[in-house]
Amino acid sequence: MTSSSTVLLTGFAPFGGETINPSWEAVAALDGCRIHGHRVVTRQLPVTFGESLKALQAALRETSPSLVICIGQAGGRAQLSLERIAINIDDARIPDNAGKQPIDAPIVEDGPAAYFSTLPIKAMMAGLRNAGFPAEVSQTAGTYVCNHVFYGLMHALRNKRNVRGGFIHTPYAPAQAAAYPGAASLSTEVVTEAIRLAIRIALTTAADSKLAAGAEH
Repeated sequence: MTSSSTVLLTGFAPFGGETINPSWEAVAALDGCRIHGHRVVTRQLPVTFGESLKALQAALRETSPSLVICIGQAGGRAQLSLERIAINIDDARIPDNAGKQPIDAPIVEDGPAAYFSTLPIKAMMAGLRNAGFPAEVSQTAGTYVCNHVFYGLMHALRNKRNVRGGFIHTPYAPAQAAAYPGAASLSTEVVTEAIRLAIRIALTTAADSKLAAGAEH
């Protein structure tokens, strides 16, 4: 595969006692499909600090993509969250799937404090909303494995100006939300179609839209 024809899409394994992870369920459905002339290749990442980045780096080497979007679960959120910023810190509220719980640890020693997504996140937000999908620009990807992978991705792409990358969080799946009264959810089918559209927008948008999508808090 050439760098001009491949989209790398990743999701995560289940964690925190869950039996599914909606990020992987939605991503897996797109494996092998073609979007705007690009073939989508999917990979599942482990919910472990360090190992998740090794798996991501292997996938980058194997696929040489022109676009990379990592998807993760953010239970409690009501919309698809297009992440703006990855920060250079691991601060785990709960242990990962290997029992590791780093606290106030840099992801990359002497790395920059943060990286910004290179996806056209505001154009993606507008396009998703226009198509009826709940979407927002998020100012934080947390400090768990999702942010760990987001930062690691952008660090890996820092010198590859022709490769765009970023991160999207998805709410619980309905089966998960049933265990948390009042929690928002989106079906796997809806998230899959939203990701399909997000990829198309990312592939066809050269410059991001100038839209207000900030946060007061």
